[in-house]
This record gives sequence, structure tokens and C-alpha cells, in this order.
Amino acid sequence: MPSFASIDIGSNASRLLVVDADDAETVRKQVSLRRPVRLGHRVFLTGQLDPAKIDQCVEALREFKQELATRDLAAVRAVVTASARDAVNSAELIRRAEKEAGIQLESISGTEEARLVKLAVESRLRLGGYRSLLVDLGGGSLELSEVHHDEVRFSSSLEIGTVRLLESFLTADGPVTPREEKLLNDYVDRMLAPVEDQFRRRRYDVVAGTGGNFDAIARLCPVPGVPAASTDMPMIHVPTARALLERMKKLTPTERQAAYDLREDRADVIVPALYVVVRCADLARTEEIVAPGVGLKEGITVELVDKYFRVWDYGVDEAAMSRAAVHLGRRYHFDEPHATQVDRLACVLFDRLQAVHALGPVDRQLLRMSALLHDVGDFISSAAHHKHSQYIIENTDLMGLSVEQRAVVACVARYHRRAVPSAKHTLYKRLGPADRRRVRKLASLLRIADALDRGHRSKVRHLDIELGPGLVSITPHGTGDLALEVWTARRKAELFEKTFEVELRFELGDNRGPVLTA
Repeated sequence: MPSFASIDIGSNASRLLVVDADDAETVRKQVSLRRPVRLGHRVFLTGQLDPAKIDQCVEALREFKQELATRDLAAVRAVVTASARDAVNSAELIRRAEKEAGIQLESISGTEEARLVKLAVESRLRLGGYRSLLVDLGGGSLELSEVHHDEVRFSSSLEIGTVRLLESFLTADGPVTPREEKLLNDYVDRMLAPVEDQFRRRRYDVVAGTGGNFDAIARLCPVPGVPAASTDMPMIHVPTARALLERMKKLTPTERQAAYDLREDRADVIVPALYVVVRCADLARTEEIVAPGVGLKEGITVELVDKYFRVWDYGVDEAAMSRAAVHLGRRYHFDEPHATQVDRLACVLFDRLQAVHALGPVDRQLLRMSALLHDVGDFISSAAHHKHSQYIIENTDLMGLSVEQRAVVACVARYHRRAVPSAKHTLYKRLGPADRRRVRKLASLLRIADALDRGHRSKVRHLDIELGPGLVSITPHGTGDLALEVWTARRKAELFEKTFEVELRFELGDNRGPVLTA
């Protein structure tokens, strides 16, 4: 029976989850470990991970590795969240995790964190048909995601976290003073301001909170009149949480620990957590928040299991990522008809030339993101827009993309024109050999797709593609004269021909064929 493991290195604690699965529906928890390593200690003030905390984290990873060594693992994923995103020396932690503990640790973005948390919540709550707000509160960040009919319509990662708030605004071993409370509330309000209108104008059927503090607050603030034994889904009663905040903020962490039976590493962060919970409840205009008792580590295992048993819906992934790309493109006033036409052309080329490029479904997703965003740099400068497109993509969190995948997409977009991939270019040079090959292949396809919409008029409606020994022949059909498109495609064929070691021919077609579909 295969086992699957997830490791979540958070700002307040490190966690290991191991599950066994007979199939995608029959999953059993086998091991759940938590180690109170506050990796986020001082990182949000200094910008650096504390060396002592790195030591503690590596020691926890060694312990996790020993546990994993006893099991037949089909897949494992280990991630680190906001503390590493904010630290200039995060590479040191990642290097030591692999060298000393044998764990490949991946630093993930806030949007990737939100995506995985959504998977976890969906494993406990039925979100389809409802408008839901997911609130994931960690030690370093707050992820807010609006979900409607199973789709993430809007997601934002904010620099609001319990450890961040505690160390920035509160006295570690004392009660909360009026001045500290004002500073903390002002900061939270300022961080929420850019997204407040987005969430305040909605009415949510479900508001779900994830993270250890939501679970602790749900235990202390149950909905009145609902016996705990009558439901396996804890609920936070927000008015009770407000009253709890008023009592807790007057106590020291030691007093809170004794009075409310809290762990030491929960007693200090639960007060900043209560401030955030109450503020988010105001934002969502709700008096009840579901605490499903799952989080990032459960979301990781859901994905690992589904992909192993081949029930993962890559089409849903691709659609969500494409929506995120279009949303970003609109922020930069991109030429949406051109972007979507290049996307369609790129997909046709990818699907019809599978025997040539030998890439998989994830690569198709990366190509689509690159196609949709290849011209966003026009917002900055038309002359060098390919370089500006790379910069924008490289420095923007995009739903469903890891940091490494985002680098691939940024490079593919950059190489849709002008220079071909080269180790002289900084971002491309940082890629591993497999990703460099991936960039060359995807950029080869994107160059042709972009050339076939040279006039930004979406004239090409159908492609005839024929494969022969050492030869690929493409004949576009559409509306109007396609001579310019064919001429441009011929000029941009060199990278394709060198990458795939084939001759690429273009012929002029007639005005026929169905509309292209991605």
C-alpha cells in the first residue's frame, strides 16, 4: 500500500503528515508530527532567518526523515512558507535541509499556499455551488481566497501573520497595551485596504478558517447551543471570540497558557490571531467561521494521492492558471484578443506536435501561461517588451505556479522574439538542465504561434500540420491575406528547427476551416 508524505515548515511550527491510500477515495492518516520550531523568529524584523532556528528546523527535518525512512513512500513534498519567502538567507536553510537531513525543501509563494489550502478544505467541506471565503492564517502571512462553484475567483497573500504581528507590535511576555493595540490594528487595516472592497461587496455562504490558531479558537469559542458531539466540523462564534480577545489581551502569555490550557507556543500568538480573526469576520460580515481542522500539509497530500492514482484533473488546473494569467494581463492593459489567439495557436501546435516535442500536460500549462502573458511588458516599453514581460512574470505570484515554474514561464515569454535562450542571460542561466530544455522547446512553439498572429487581427482560423521524416509542414487557413503571417513564421523558424532537428515549412492556405479552439 503506497504512502504519501507532506512536510510543512511554517513560521511558528514544523509539521509532518503521512497518509496511506488504497485509492484516491480511501485515505488514512498514519503519522502526524508537530515540532514547535519558530522559524519566523525575528525574520520579519531583520530579513534573515535566525541561525539557531535554522539549526532547530534541520534537526526537526532529520527526525521527520527518520520517520519517513521506515515507510514505502510513493511521493513526498516538503515546503517552507512565509519565513523563507521573506529571508535573504533562505538558501542556507534549503541547502542544509538537503545536505544534512536528505529533504528537498521548496519555498512556495503565497498563491501556491492558498491553492493547496483550498484542496485541503475541499477534502472536508463541499464548496461547489457556494460562494466561500477561505482564510488561511499562518505565522508570517494571511491568504484570502474567494471560491465560487469550485473556482478561485480572487486570491491575495498579505503580510499579516501571528508571529509577524507579535514580534512587530506586541510585548512578548506582557499584556497588550492600548498603544500596541492601536499600532497592530492600524497595520492590519492598512494591509487589508487594497483588497477590502473585493471581499466586502460579497455575501459568503461559507467562511472557513485554516491554521492552528483557528483550531484553538474554535475550541474556546464554540457556537452557543450546538453540542460539540453533534458535529465533526468545529465553528467559531465570532461574538464569543471578541469577548475572548478582550479577556486575553489583559493577560500575559503565561497567564493565558494556564487559564485556557494552551501550549506555550500558542499562548503568545493567539492574541494577534484573535485580532485578525475578528477583523476578517467584519470583512466577511459573518458571525460564524468554520474551522475544518486541515491546512497546507493536508492539501499537499490530497494532490499527491490524486496524481498518483491518475484522478487529478489537469484541465481544472490549466483553466485556473489561465484565468490567473488573464487577470494579470488585464492589470497591465495587454492586448487580450492577441494574447488569447496566440494561446489558441500555441495549444494547437503543442497538441499536434506531441511526437516532436515529447512534453507533458504540465508543460502545456506553462506554454499557455507564457502565450497569454508574452506581451504584458508592452505596458512598460514596446521596444524591449519581451524583457519587461520576463520581469513582470518572474516577480508576480501566479496561482498554480511554483517559483521554478514561474521562472520557466518568464523565460519562455522573454524568448518569444529577438534573442534565443542563452546562458549569458541571468534567469535562464539559473535554470537546471531539464528546465533549460523545456524553455527551448516551449519558446520554439511560442515563436511560431506569435508569428501566426503577426498583425494582431486573429486571421488564422485553422492549421493543417503534417509530419514527415525530418520535416514539419504547417499550412494556416483563415480570413484575408495570410502572406505576412507566413513570412513572419518563416523568419522565426530557426529556433524550432535547431531545437527539434527538423525542417519547418510553411505554405499559404485558403480561407476555410473551423475556428481555432485551445
